[in-house]
Amino acid sequence: MRYSRALIPTVKEDPSDASNVSHVLLTRGGYIRRVGAGMYDFLPLGLRVLRKIEAVVREEMDRAGALEILMPALLPAEYFKETGRWDRFGDTLLRLKDRKGGEYLLGPTHEEIVTDIARREIRSHRDLPKNLYQIQSKFRDEPRPRGGLLRCREFLMKDAYSFDANEEGAKQSYELMRKAYCRIFDRMGLTYRMVAADSGAMGGSTSAEFQVLADSGEDAIVACKACSYAANVEVATVAAPSSAVVGVQDKRGEEVHTPGHGSIEDVTKFLGVTPRAMLKSLLYVAETNVVMAVVRGDHEVNEIRLARELGVSEVFLASEADVRRSTGAAVGFAGPVGFKGRIVIDRAAAAVKGAVTGANKTDYHVVGVEHGRDFDAQVVDIRLAMTGDACPQCGAVGGLVSYKGIEAGHIFILGTHYADAMGATYLDEAQKKKSLVMGCYGIGVSRLVATTIEQHNDENGIRWPMSIAPYHLHLVTLGKDAPLIEAAEDIYDALWARGVEVLWDDRDERPGVKFKDADLIGVPLRVTIGAKGLAAGHIELKPRAESDPKKAEFIPLADAVERIAAAVSAGKG
Repeated sequence: MRYSRALIPTVKEDPSDASNVSHVLLTRGGYIRRVGAGMYDFLPLGLRVLRKIEAVVREEMDRAGALEILMPALLPAEYFKETGRWDRFGDTLLRLKDRKGGEYLLGPTHEEIVTDIARREIRSHRDLPKNLYQIQSKFRDEPRPRGGLLRCREFLMKDAYSFDANEEGAKQSYELMRKAYCRIFDRMGLTYRMVAADSGAMGGSTSAEFQVLADSGEDAIVACKACSYAANVEVATVAAPSSAVVGVQDKRGEEVHTPGHGSIEDVTKFLGVTPRAMLKSLLYVAETNVVMAVVRGDHEVNEIRLARELGVSEVFLASEADVRRSTGAAVGFAGPVGFKGRIVIDRAAAAVKGAVTGANKTDYHVVGVEHGRDFDAQVVDIRLAMTGDACPQCGAVGGLVSYKGIEAGHIFILGTHYADAMGATYLDEAQKKKSLVMGCYGIGVSRLVATTIEQHNDENGIRWPMSIAPYHLHLVTLGKDAPLIEAAEDIYDALWARGVEVLWDDRDERPGVKFKDADLIGVPLRVTIGAKGLAAGHIELKPRAESDPKKAEFIPLADAVERIAAAVSAGKG
């Protein structure tokens, strides 16, 4: 593609609503443009990257034996009502009615629709196993779309669904998908960890996320330094405390004045205690009830685990009004001593002797508090795992390390939940009806465009891996002399004939402008043809990953096509 004929509207300014590097660079590089909150145009460069990612995903899914289908994006409400998710999804669903009053939704996921296919088309154990996948637009009414392509209201996703006769077969299908996902992310040049995860609204078990490690990630994960254990902090197992933490020993349930000091940081400084000796008391709304969750001052509440302990699907932090109504105090001064509602306390917090906690009285705390003596509570495991915790798998003391990640893929076994709800059965060898055992496997295809940039960038712009770059080579010509243009055309035509995709910057622009745009756009290889070099019989070849100008290589013009084609082939892996 000649740059002069392309649509590559690069800009110098960062978008005002950008919160992360991928959003900035995709906009500045002319890859995407915002249409509305969480909705984007893919311009030609962006679409080329998107299609490259699709191709990698499609090739590996086909290689794993999955069969591609395409289901509608507009779905009748009746299927989601059949499984109860029409109500359970809540405000996340984008709902609409047709002119006759029929209820529909824009699909956020397709378990119901693919299960309907299975119940109509799979009759016998001889029809199994099956794995059906699609690459389709999804829609979710995100309350706060952010991060550019990382969290959208409309996005492109690959979702696959396996159908097996039993749990053992489902595990085999799961393993095939696990290997396929590893190949996909390896081919894309991503650094990632497969971590144990929660299945969320989809239900199911044997759940794992593929987290791409990035400082900008919104997911927190922990991984062991000594073994293969890795998990999202929401599901990571935390070992019971091996010893008690001792706080204030010379006082017993004594109320102290702490004016204006409500946070853990402020109280510890004011009273001269450590966060480990504090009891952090947070109020949550669980359906219609307000519940107090107590963790140690240096720990955070695991809201997913808390919800499970309370027997509800989700919990929410109580409002300031709810806190005042339940404790009689301002936010920051809640505590378990004298609290009239239900209290659950983490195991580590329950082990603190002589703790400091809120007094349920504005500007006051209680010191020298102990669970079982000064208050009673249900002891549970409700804290998030963190750096320095012991590994639950190998037992390594201090083995867990925290990372930030971006979820790129999610695989899990659904079991028979949807099959039971929708009557998706098959006849086994004894001609008995059995429910189909399902698995679900998702990859955020459009999200991977941004995710890759979060891991592959520098101060000058994007650094695309060869496998998904919009072009393999960025050809820059410095000047308009006939011999120079003729040499560029020969290289351009010969490389395209060899399957090398070339973006030729043939604009009448200053060299500095061309080089800045090349770095911003991030094509993996750059070839520069200038009059001086051409007169000496060579051209300049420079990988985008090399920021040092001295790393540029001068290669003979006669060898250019072979050398470039070889470099592209090597970059693809």
